[in-house]
Amino acid sequence: MVVDRKILTLDEFTIQQMREYPLATGELAGLLRDIGLAAKRVNVEVNKAGLVDILGDTGNINVQGEEVKKMDEFANNQFVGVLRHGISCAGIASEELDDIVVFDDEVSNNSKYICMFDPLDGSTNIDVNVSIGTIFSIYRRVTPKGTPAKHEDFLQPGNRQIAAGYIIYGSSTIFVYATRRGVNGFTLDPSIGEYTLSHPDIKCPGQGQIYSVNHGHFFRYDDKVKDYIQVCQNKNITNGGPYTQRYIGSMVADVHRNLMKGGIFMYPGTTDRPKGKLRLLYECNPFAFIVEKAGGKATDGRQRILDIQPTELHERTPFFIGSKGMMEELEGYLES
Repeated sequence: MVVDRKILTLDEFTIQQMREYPLATGELAGLLRDIGLAAKRVNVEVNKAGLVDILGDTGNINVQGEEVKKMDEFANNQFVGVLRHGISCAGIASEELDDIVVFDDEVSNNSKYICMFDPLDGSTNIDVNVSIGTIFSIYRRVTPKGTPAKHEDFLQPGNRQIAAGYIIYGSSTIFVYATRRGVNGFTLDPSIGEYTLSHPDIKCPGQGQIYSVNHGHFFRYDDKVKDYIQVCQNKNITNGGPYTQRYIGSMVADVHRNLMKGGIFMYPGTTDRPKGKLRLLYECNPFAFIVEKAGGKATDGRQRILDIQPTELHERTPFFIGSKGMMEELEGYLES
């Protein structure tokens, strides 16, 4: 068998990038590898979820006031366990946990990074076999190495992210991550159990034809948002046809599609939830970092998402993200 050495695994890719930085310690590469390992474990259970007693609710309510799905709990335990036993993370924050978890041991206290994640975004869709995913965000801690991580390490604006990414569990399992150098995607090859580089140097098209929004909330949106949605419904791109509405209800799947094909994803505030539903730290910030590095834009309707200074761990925000041209068109309506 001839091995194609043009195909790079996730580990090979991160090592190759490290060679360009002689002072790199490899700690970030190790953290990405740990996240990839936890995602492989989650992927196995997602793929056989219909065959085992892992669907449905646990009966518990998380800090968001939402019922915890069994797969959410399983995924959260996998990421916490893998990162706790690694050597590259000082602590974590998760959608499923009330507070931060500090890995208070000698090795972890000397780690440079903390990680925040939504262990299983869109998990309500797993019962009907719709794509779901994991979202993560990595920051360099601001407290001194050698001491336990603290809340201030986690309450940093998104523009201080060192890396961010997501794993989408769909017809294939894809691991996408961004650093300040760009965005790359890796597809899990089940024959060897490794993520292989499949989407190098991802760029978000400057203009798309897809708009993603929950029309069920239309009459609870601000009038300016409703005006833009109506424009999308009536849009006719020269030689390209009208805009197309696509909304899966799994943000990982919706934003992934628009990142690849061009489009805009909107989750505005509503009259009953003016601050929106999505969480700033472990949903919006990671995607904003990824899409901006790919050439797109992300705002809360008033300011750049990555410039927001968080004040609490589970802070919510309205969220608009996508192709630069479509985002600028939206901003024209929001600012009018």
